[in-house]
Amino acid sequence: MLFWGNAKTRSRLCRGRFLGHTALVSLIATSCLLAQQKPTTKPAVAHHANELTLAGMRPGRVTLKQASRQLDKSSMALSEEPKQPVWEDRCGGALLSVDLGERDVIQVIRLETWYPQDCVALSMKPWKTGRGLLLHDDTNKVLALYGPPDSKSPSTRDGQPLELWYYAFDWAGPDVPQVMEVLCTREKEGQPGRVVEITLAAPSL
Repeated sequence: MLFWGNAKTRSRLCRGRFLGHTALVSLIATSCLLAQQKPTTKPAVAHHANELTLAGMRPGRVTLKQASRQLDKSSMALSEEPKQPVWEDRCGGALLSVDLGERDVIQVIRLETWYPQDCVALSMKPWKTGRGLLLHDDTNKVLALYGPPDSKSPSTRDGQPLELWYYAFDWAGPDVPQVMEVLCTREKEGQPGRVVEITLAAPSL
């Protein structure tokens, strides 16, 4: 037989049980409310478009022979490095070079500004990326096409202070070009920088 004590004691016990029950109900209600709320985890980073081609060629897929057929033959220049053929657009102020891998498959395509002393008119279209980025475009267009770069770092060329924008495309899969570097002039007096060099590289062998 349970001993409940006097009436005053019984009253305190009952009041304690009631308060404990109320707290338990409140705790359950709060838990249900929190469960219904949306999680506060950070959203996944959305990748912008990657790039596949530069000057109409896809690194890792096109050979030197195919590139020679595609590019204007009269624009091909002599190169001291046999594994680094060069094409030039004197009037357009552009120099295109490639790095060759096994079986003369192009691994890296590099497009840069160039200012020769003479100009030989060539009937060629401006070299650009597959998404339409050209030399001398401003950095706002780079952002519009590819989004913010994975990193930025200071650089120089011929004594000119520049900024290197680095894009990694590994998120797009192993079969596409993995890296694009865009070399730009630095922003000055509120004006965006300008593209002076674009490099697109195939996956590492």
